[in-house]
Amino acid sequence: MKLNSSKVALTLGVLLGGWHLVWSVLVAAGLAQSLLDFIFSIHMLANPYQVTGFDVMKAGILVVITFVGGYGAGYIFANVWNKVHK
Repeated sequence: MKLNSSKVALTLGVLLGGWHLVWSVLVAAGLAQSLLDFIFSIHMLANPYQVTGFDVMKAGILVVITFVGGYGAGYIFANVWNKVHK
């Protein structure tokens, strides 16, 4: 089965960018620290991280960078898949 590189890239980019958009919304809503504390606690770990204040510029940069990184990783993955599975 041949993968469409653009579709795989876009899918992974949207997935990773969207995940970080949700994180940014949680930070803005003041819910991120509680979630982070919970995630560490169910792994039986002490949380060494403190969520800082929301910054719209940093949130935008986070979402864009993770989208671009996900897009690139998806594109590379699809092309490698297609070459290996000829």
